[in-house]
Amino acid sequence: MPTALKIQEWIDQQLKSDPPRAKSLVMTVFGDAIAPHGGSIWLGSLISLMGHFEISDRLVRTSVFRLAEEGWLEARRDGRRSSYQLAESSYARLQHAYKRVYASQNTDWDQHWTLLIMNSDDNVAGNRASLKKELSWAGFRMINTGIFAHPQADMTVLEDILKRNGLTDQLIICNATDNEKIQGRPLSSLIATHWQLDEVNASYQHFIATFSPLSALLDRYELAEQAAFTIRSLLIHSFRRAQLHDPHLPLSLRPDDWMGEQAYLLCRQLYQTCMVPAEELLKTALDQNYRSEAWLHLRKRFEIAA
Repeated sequence: MPTALKIQEWIDQQLKSDPPRAKSLVMTVFGDAIAPHGGSIWLGSLISLMGHFEISDRLVRTSVFRLAEEGWLEARRDGRRSSYQLAESSYARLQHAYKRVYASQNTDWDQHWTLLIMNSDDNVAGNRASLKKELSWAGFRMINTGIFAHPQADMTVLEDILKRNGLTDQLIICNATDNEKIQGRPLSSLIATHWQLDEVNASYQHFIATFSPLSALLDRYELAEQAAFTIRSLLIHSFRRAQLHDPHLPLSLRPDDWMGEQAYLLCRQLYQTCMVPAEELLKTALDQNYRSEAWLHLRKRFEIAA
């Protein structure tokens, strides 16, 4: 019991010192906990789940209403009961976002950069602000007027961004490498001037400092279902926030003191500890919406072994 109290003290302190925004946390819970089981939940059940984070009934209702307005969720009625379902159009974006969270950053690189070149077409110019924002989230940076670059771009994500902005086949997309025959500045010199990695690294350091104290407790003691769900959700919510501005550069282009992989390994360790008891609570909360076959998908996260 004393240990359970210490774990609850950590949860209480975390909610007090860094309370999550209701709308953002609702999306975290949908992406991590509800999407694998079909993406649908009764409003009353969602309110109960969010109560574990001290988020009120009113804030939950306001959050889902706004998320529905923005196209992330769809509201459905069954008599006097309401449920919320992930909108079909939001699934691809959600999958891209959580792929960044659950997958290791250490991947091979072929030394090629992806360049995206905009023209002066009115349609392209009119979508420039929206496109720049989404490309920035995907790790691209504008290295000159109308020219974006990334050394290890995710082509699936890029294609989705262009489709949603109505710019398919309207931009020049090509690969670039350093020219070994003529001496000049290497492409890697762009990192220091266009990618703010110090801020991203500081976010990872903060994540590690926040969640490291849990390791000793969770490794040694059985975890209650409610605490497991709360910690698992806060874990993914905080890690996702730390990753928000991570451009996912190749290993050779990151600083020597890069903390991203250490943060990822910590997140994977804690998630593995929390996953099973958290699923027991979700099984009750989702009731008939809970899909047991989702276990296969869940175990692929962080390469968790069966």
